[in-house]
Amino acid sequence: MKSSIIFLFCYLAFAFSLNNNFQFDTRYFPKSVNAFPFDTPAVKEGLPTPLPKVWKTSNSVLNVQNSGFVFESTGSSCDDLTAAFERYYKILFDTPGESFNKDYSWSKAYRQKYGIWNRNGGIGALYVNVETSCSGKPMPAFGMDEDYTLNISSAGAKLEAKTLWGALRGLETFSQLVYSSSSGQMWYVNETMIEDGPRFPHRGFLVDTSRHYVEKNILLQFVSALSMAKYNVFHWHIVDSQSFPYQSRVYPDLSQKGAYNPQTHIYSPEDIADVIEYARQRGIRVVAEFDTPGHSLSWGPGQPGLLTPCYGSDGKPDGTFGPIDPSKNSTYEFIEKLFSEVSQVFPDQYLHLGGDEVSFTCWQSNPDIKAFMVKAGIADYVGLESYYISRVTDIVQKLNKQYIIWQEPVDNGVKLAKDTVVNIWKANPDPSAEMAKVTGKGYQSITSACWYLNRVAYGENWQSYYACDPQNFNGTAEQKALVMGGEGCMWGEWVDGTNLMSRTWPRAAVVAERLWSPATATDMDSMKVRLEAHRCRMIRRDLDANPIDPSYCRYEKQSPPPKY
Repeated sequence: MKSSIIFLFCYLAFAFSLNNNFQFDTRYFPKSVNAFPFDTPAVKEGLPTPLPKVWKTSNSVLNVQNSGFVFESTGSSCDDLTAAFERYYKILFDTPGESFNKDYSWSKAYRQKYGIWNRNGGIGALYVNVETSCSGKPMPAFGMDEDYTLNISSAGAKLEAKTLWGALRGLETFSQLVYSSSSGQMWYVNETMIEDGPRFPHRGFLVDTSRHYVEKNILLQFVSALSMAKYNVFHWHIVDSQSFPYQSRVYPDLSQKGAYNPQTHIYSPEDIADVIEYARQRGIRVVAEFDTPGHSLSWGPGQPGLLTPCYGSDGKPDGTFGPIDPSKNSTYEFIEKLFSEVSQVFPDQYLHLGGDEVSFTCWQSNPDIKAFMVKAGIADYVGLESYYISRVTDIVQKLNKQYIIWQEPVDNGVKLAKDTVVNIWKANPDPSAEMAKVTGKGYQSITSACWYLNRVAYGENWQSYYACDPQNFNGTAEQKALVMGGEGCMWGEWVDGTNLMSRTWPRAAVVAERLWSPATATDMDSMKVRLEAHRCRMIRRDLDANPIDPSYCRYEKQSPPPKY
């Protein structure tokens, strides 16, 4: 009798704890997740990355129905949300090498025929409530609302968001919380409560497709990986001095004469539209960069007279060319016509104008440039750079676009409009001092300085990315409010389609967490465990990602046999 009373008391205490928002507050590392009622896989599963703002989980484990599982829209519904439901059903249950692998239409038909499967408090649906309309084809934009709440208990699973974008972030989190048995025949999720939203509104990653061409389908894979990590900007550094793969309708010679191969190494308008639409469906903006006046040598063959001829010590042209010639009216007529097209092809409100690493040497050698400066009353080459940037930014503003530039014009004292967004990239001498200077001048800023992931090292090298905080500089609250966020970068000197994914991931997920999660999320041990889990999730979704340590994933990369 006494043992029965003790058992009853313990049972009631446990039940009461589950009805009070769960007893485990594991915002930084959910040790309770280790208590799985079956054999634990090599890398822990059910751990979300990036870390949610508030994450409470419990030892209580619920079965997730695979046959007949549905996503039920209880608020605004639209084609994009329906497509996301279909996509995440496959993400949840389509597992390499295992036997289930049904599509969402099959599951809905099963549900209609057999009803809700609710064995042992199982979850047969995720109810999704989007408050505002998502009809048509809404475009993700800077400052969009990405907040959501997610509650999973024996009473059911419910995702709530004001917008489609918040719902997409919540669906990704739900997909990361669900894990399968070692046999792959059963799926589980712990009782969980999440309140989440991003710390910064601009969370981007740059990919360089000029120094090496990257095929469109690999870019789509990259966008899928961005979505997994809750990035919201794909910064497409589409052209540079090495090649001009952007295929322009108004200036077709730019790619015809500037691409590595004008048939195979170009991005047609249709290719670009495919990337933008794929990203749009995942809540990711595509911000194109056309870097001028430097980094523009590939523009010259397709637009004679655009680049500055350089002169030798003998006062004669030496056959080389420098930055775009800022002295000619034809330069700005060309820029206006090209950027007018670009602004239609890339619908995001921002265009990245570059402006970095402009060498004045060629301008200094050219007698026509010198004569123009005297006539225009321009005292020095910083003034000439300022003249060029002012005219180009005026063009962009007339096209109803906002713009981003690299930091050099600010460093050189160029006069800029107050709505200029400055992208800080130089790690030396001190990026925090640069952030303080830029925001002290009243400019909004984005930092990339500590997140050049193309710089690789032997062993683990993600910890410094996690330690970098865009707001870690001496400045006022008003200055820190000017920090829009940041971007990771993968420059293409030694990167192409063969290694873009594995060189970038899963390390880019660390940058994503720094930009999404609260500033207080600094636990390296938690990050490492969740990073390994995230890497294995990527492998399961057939996305290449480097290992971060000796370990193994339950689902290893699958490849076809050699062709030859």
